[in-house]
Amino acid sequence: MFLEIAHLEIKAGEEAEFERKVSQAVPHFMAAKGCKGISLHRCVENPSQYQLNVIWETVENHMVDFRATEGFQQWRALAGPHFATPPWVEHTHEIKL
Repeated sequence: MFLEIAHLEIKAGEEAEFERKVSQAVPHFMAAKGCKGISLHRCVENPSQYQLNVIWETVENHMVDFRATEGFQQWRALAGPHFATPPWVEHTHEIKL
C-alpha cells in the first residue's frame, strides 16, 4: 500500500467551503481503481493548510489510473478553485518495523 500525501494551501476564508467540496469528492476517489481510503487533515497552527491523505494499492493507481478518470476531473473542479497555491504531492510506503 502507498500513501499519497497532498499538501494543500487554501485561500483564506474559503476553508469551510473547501472542506464541503472535499466531502463531495470522496465518492470519486473511492470509486477509483486501487483506492482504499481517504482522509483530510487541517493544520492547527496554520488553518489554511491541509493534508489530503489517500491510500492506494500502487502509485500507478493514483498517477495513471485515477488521473485518467472523470472522477479526477470532478475532484479538481470541486476543490481546485479553493487552492491558494498548486498542491504539492508525495507518495510514501510504510516500513514494517
